[in-house]
Amino acid sequence: MPHYFRPSRRKTPRMIISDNLRGVTVEFYVTADVFSPKGVDEGTRLLIEHARVPEEGVILDLGCGYGAIGITLAKAFPRLRVFMVDINPKAVKLARMNAELNNVSDRVVVLEGDLYEPVKDLVFDAVISNPPLAAGSKTVERIITEAPSHLRDGGSLQLVMKKGASRALDLMKKAFGRAEVLLRKKGYTVLYAEKGP
Repeated sequence: MPHYFRPSRRKTPRMIISDNLRGVTVEFYVTADVFSPKGVDEGTRLLIEHARVPEEGVILDLGCGYGAIGITLAKAFPRLRVFMVDINPKAVKLARMNAELNNVSDRVVVLEGDLYEPVKDLVFDAVISNPPLAAGSKTVERIITEAPSHLRDGGSLQLVMKKGASRALDLMKKAFGRAEVLLRKKGYTVLYAEKGP
């Protein structure tokens, strides 16, 4: 599968950003060549604040970038175990550093690879993702259609979309039998679907 990011050999300076999300203070190392370096973007923020997250269990942050979703949820829910996957090696490196920075590295596993490939033998209580627009509709389609086989009964897929939300909702309804809009705000839509028994 072609990568939807452009690998760069040049070194970019690291900065630290800080935020308060889901009731916890988080800090992230960022670089200019990984998505949203000036701060946690609005779509990711909405998903973090409104995701339906189990008090304990195992969740997957798919396309994790520097780790805003997975790390914040790991910090907010101390009994949660979090897997995070990204195809971009720079994002993976930052996410690992950020798990350390926020003292959750004992419960966070960051893996490099294409979507579900690095976690193909695992099942989760929730898959949560802010799919990169640059990834295109085929990637979003795979995130949705492959999700049920990576979820326990009662597990959920939760996405935030800026474009293509209605198509994604239709795909989720087909894949799960039903799906709903959790929130529409500032041009973003948070979608939710749950796997039945």
